Amino acid sequence: MKLSVIIPVYNEEQTVVRVINEVKAVELPLGIDREIIVVNDGSTDRTAGALGRFDGDRYVRIFFQQPNQGKAAAIRRGLKESTGDLILIQDADLEYQPSEYPLLLSPILKGEADVVYGSRFKGSIEMMEPVNRAANIFSNVVFNVLFGTGLTDINTCYKLFCARNIRSLDIESSHFMFETEVTAKLVRKGVKIVEVPIRYRARSVRQGKKINGLKALAMFWGIVRYRVSKI
Repeated sequence: MKLSVIIPVYNEEQTVVRVINEVKAVELPLGIDREIIVVNDGSTDRTAGALGRFDGDRYVRIFFQQPNQGKAAAIRRGLKESTGDLILIQDADLEYQPSEYPLLLSPILKGEADVVYGSRFKGSIEMMEPVNRAANIFSNVVFNVLFGTGLTDINTCYKLFCARNIRSLDIESSHFMFETEVTAKLVRKGVKIVEVPIRYRARSVRQGKKINGLKALAMFWGIVRYRVSKI
């Protein structure tokens, strides 16, 4: 069995090398191989140069997109290039801890789920701005009311899929709406999503955080849009 870790990257010269090295260092359950798919989505800083140190690395495959097309577009490219039986999304910053991969993998390996979300709200959260916390909670409440679910963190970036489930979706989003689009479409298909608690340490805009009010609104709009649209 192979785990494909897709890392969408945009202007992450300060953190991307450390993230990739941490993903490489994770001790996966016995019998699981890994590949790391890095999609450099039109970075304008020194990200490309930093990624150069992984040329020839047996675990890391790097792809480039120009110009910047958005997180979901980078993930779509990663899905196209991936060969794993399992797909996991890993941001290129340090907000999420790769050391928690075994925790995410456990429900799938036990046959308890086809999709696993790492829930910040079931685990621990540090440094998240109150407005961001409130927006996340509001999105969860609206989603659960509209879809009849009990999820606690639909916008988590830690999403682990059996490859057949994510590849069966026609993903339309280009930016951060990916999170709500994929969740809505999986729920409407009747796919079981299991949440496990994770640790999360938010970074600030000054440190490189890219979500803002307009992008958050787009993510929220995705809840409504994909409740009424065709799958």
